[in-house]
Amino acid sequence: MLRIHFIQHWFNLADLACEEALYDSASLRSFVAIDLGVESVPDATTLLKFRRLLGQHKLGEQLFAKVGEVLQANGLKVKTGTVVDATIIGAPNSTKNADKARDPEMHQARKGQQWYFGMKLHIGVGVAPLRRTVDDLILK
Repeated sequence: MLRIHFIQHWFNLADLACEEALYDSASLRSFVAIDLGVESVPDATTLLKFRRLLGQHKLGEQLFAKVGEVLQANGLKVKTGTVVDATIIGAPNSTKNADKARDPEMHQARKGQQWYFGMKLHIGVGVAPLRRTVDDLILK
């Protein structure tokens, strides 16, 4: 249940979303040591009750502080963020149109070492905060 609580916090998941994520993701189930052939994922109500129990006894802050210390001692940091993919939509760089002008919304852009003419789209993608085996560090 503690590992599930960490997943909820690290991935910013509500109780129902966490339950669904555990059913959908083999890596999350592996982290929390749930084998669907043997047991089921705790339901959202159970997760809510556990979270409230931690809150009543003020254990959540202590647990996250201790895990943070252990991770820092091992050179790791739990951090969420966004990966941005810059996709370029190409446009003809020719001015052979009726107005004899380029599209004013299109510009020259560089991706890596290559130059393109067109429009750049920035697409944000959520990042999982920690992919390493944290359980080995926590259990030491």
